[in-house]
Amino acid sequence: MKKKIIYEGKAKKIFSSAKPNELIQHFKDDATAFNNKKKSIIPGKGIINNFISELLMTKLSELNIPNHFIKRINMREQIIYKLDIIPIEVVIRNVSSGSIVKRLGIDEGKVLSKPLVEFFYKKDELDDPLISDEHILNFGWATEHELEEIISLSLRINDFLSGYFMSINVRLIDFKLEFGRMWKNDELIIMLADEISPDNCRLWDTNTNKKLDKDRFRHNLGDEDVGYKEIAFRLGVLSEKEFKKVLKNEI
Repeated sequence: MKKKIIYEGKAKKIFSSAKPNELIQHFKDDATAFNNKKKSIIPGKGIINNFISELLMTKLSELNIPNHFIKRINMREQIIYKLDIIPIEVVIRNVSSGSIVKRLGIDEGKVLSKPLVEFFYKKDELDDPLISDEHILNFGWATEHELEEIISLSLRINDFLSGYFMSINVRLIDFKLEFGRMWKNDELIIMLADEISPDNCRLWDTNTNKKLDKDRFRHNLGDEDVGYKEIAFRLGVLSEKEFKKVLKNEI
């Protein structure tokens, strides 16, 4: 079956699959920031994000946290469930960084007393504005029950990821999640979608606070591929030798 492209975003392409309830998610090397105003290519980023997301989504499945990941099929692609995506980005913050520092005038690096959950309307042309749960309910983007499930799943995911990253000496500063709906055995399930990778997580080394994520690209810190590689190597999903071999063959 020839793949048909269904959607292309800033970091991924979505293709049709042989099964109507499944899709193929392709990870690109494109890097964007500030709502696509800054663009570049980070060679091999898509490969690394594919492997990292595979690992973390699999771990979440083992914890009975439903997500769209089915299996990785090659270096850049994985099969995922087809979901009705909810137009909300959920950001969970453990430490102050990024937009909240600018919005509230607080210092970067402040440890929050408890995880902070924020919602943003998924709309590129509006720069993904900050919204409240009242916006979500009033405009029908999710029901009250769905929103409660999204918050509960987000906090469970945060608990797991915070501990898992800490085990490799990495602090989970904040991260972005997306969710979707899927019918299974006549039951509507809220599932985690998109990916979990240095593209949508802020990750700092616990000893040095060195940034090991897309902030290296956002803020011109240099060595833009360093964070992605470092996280992949620490997680054990791809050795430096394997990565260089794959990248050489691709290019």
